Amino acid sequence: MSWGFLRDLLTGVNKYSTGIGRIWVAVVFIFRLLVYIAVAENIWKYELDEFECNVKQPGCENVCFDHFFPVSHIRLWALQLIMVSTPSLLVVFHVAYRENREKHHNQKLYKSLGEIDGGLLCTYLISLVLKAGFEIVFLFLFYKLYNGFKVPRLVKCDIRPCPNTVDCYISKPTEKMIFIYFLVATSGLCIVLNLSELSYLIFKYSIKCYLKNYVKKHQ
Repeated sequence: MSWGFLRDLLTGVNKYSTGIGRIWVAVVFIFRLLVYIAVAENIWKYELDEFECNVKQPGCENVCFDHFFPVSHIRLWALQLIMVSTPSLLVVFHVAYRENREKHHNQKLYKSLGEIDGGLLCTYLISLVLKAGFEIVFLFLFYKLYNGFKVPRLVKCDIRPCPNTVDCYISKPTEKMIFIYFLVATSGLCIVLNLSELSYLIFKYSIKCYLKNYVKKHQ
């Protein structure tokens, strides 16, 4: 599939982000999207063809593969990348709403259309919570679906139509495990960045409101 739409989306949101948000965009684009396209897709490209069991019973390999890999790693990563990027659309839509509103009233209603304040601040905070939430949910899904983040060299399968307990071998397990750890680590880094940006914005605007009220009180 083409990932151009994600690149355009992240680039468009980047101009409304804080410094931490720009680091998040760089991590997603360089360490996740590019690694996914350049390397990870090729490693898991023929995962079913390279999954071998020591029996030639028709259908045995297929049911065993489906049991141990109910969802392909690569497709789940693709879904994760899409889900963690789409909350940024909320910010884009909110800025578009501001632009529409100014055109409709034919006057300037905001100091800066892309300035993070008021309603746009709430939208931005919600997008950060959703991003961090999706990351956590997908890490949990990975862990539960594959019984951890390790890739075993050998799995034993006794599901019908296999005639007995058979040994099945996974291709390139060490290489796959290295990239799983890498992608899990970058996912964890993205969670830290999202929560850091969330804390920073809440702290910044809490101080701003406090100082504003303090000045009003003493005037």
